[in-house]
Amino acid sequence: MFDIERWQEIFETLSKNKLRTFLTGLSVASGIFILVILLGFSEGIANGVKSQFEQDATNKISVWTGVTTKGYKGLNPGRYVQLKNSSFEAIENQYDDYLEYRTKDYMIYGGTVNYQNETGNYRVRGTMPENQFIENADIGSGRFINSSDISSSKKVAVIGNKIKEDLFKGEDPIDKNIQIFGMNFKVVGVFYDPGGDREEGQVYVPLTTAQKVFNAGENIRNMAFTVKMADDFDEAVQTSNAIALGIEKKIKELHTVAPDDISAVRVNNTLEQAEKIYSLIATLKLVFWFVGIGTIIAGIVGVGNIMLIIVKERTKEIGIRKALGALPSSIIGMILQEAIFVTMFSGLFGLILGLGLLELVGPQIQNDFIKYPQVDFKIALSTVFLLVFAGTIAGFIPAYRAAKIKPIDALRDE
Repeated sequence: MFDIERWQEIFETLSKNKLRTFLTGLSVASGIFILVILLGFSEGIANGVKSQFEQDATNKISVWTGVTTKGYKGLNPGRYVQLKNSSFEAIENQYDDYLEYRTKDYMIYGGTVNYQNETGNYRVRGTMPENQFIENADIGSGRFINSSDISSSKKVAVIGNKIKEDLFKGEDPIDKNIQIFGMNFKVVGVFYDPGGDREEGQVYVPLTTAQKVFNAGENIRNMAFTVKMADDFDEAVQTSNAIALGIEKKIKELHTVAPDDISAVRVNNTLEQAEKIYSLIATLKLVFWFVGIGTIIAGIVGVGNIMLIIVKERTKEIGIRKALGALPSSIIGMILQEAIFVTMFSGLFGLILGLGLLELVGPQIQNDFIKYPQVDFKIALSTVFLLVFAGTIAGFIPAYRAAKIKPIDALRDE
């Protein structure tokens, strides 16, 4: 039942001690505010890191080669390890049951690309159809490289959106011819990539075509695979790690490379990297929660201390109330109601201030590793209710002490 006299009494008590009430509320509000900001930025960091992994498939294994640094089986160091079509096929055959997508590439850096009077230098990649899914390339118009292009070595090209903007100036590029090192290629598609301009500044052509027109023969520059994901993430990481190690060992065997030569064959496993990063993010979130909860606890302790002071100051008043017949439950209720009000009001104020700041500042943050800092409103509101519960506990101790005061002792108090 709503008791207006009780509320009038609470507001009168608080108004008599404005500075003390303000400082107590400030400690509670700052605790919630700091927690909301920390949780918001931890979520922003998670979003930023996830967006980096979205540039390519998360479960991707890439294979690159370099120059040997050690002699092995009579071969001198300093040899370039040249991947071949047969290298790719050996890996594909050995791990076919575990692979989702696979591709092999032949790349030309700084390829000269022309359309009418416009010219630019872009990366030209001979690739396979499944590379679209490994690179997370989204087709904006037209299509990607297909199996028919590969089998017939067609002179077709899929260009990035950046190249479309640079060379075509708003014109539809589909079915138009571009020149790559002076050779005509028909544009069959335009793609977008989460990696932005860097990834969209590429031209994809059929691998077989690239090997022929660039005199590559059977050579390839690199290969990439995605591993079928298991329901259990840890199990998927273990499988991916085992495949990555197996691929490295196989490539070294095929090309007579010392097993401990780390420079000659490089295998990158993004799933393993993702596990490390996500574990770091989870740890970071726990640290932020720890700091935020610690700040809130400091505020709750402040509420408890203030309630103890209030009980001390109102000892004689409480004695008179009990002498006039006030029940212990009434005394406890009076103290608790004041503690709950201060905690609830201050907590909601800190919550609204924190959420408002995230909404205002969040969209202005331009950083690759912090994106859209935000907090789940339900979690934030639940935190406030937890705060109120803690405030109730903090207020109960002095309230219980007040209820135990004997009227005769209270009336003697000076």
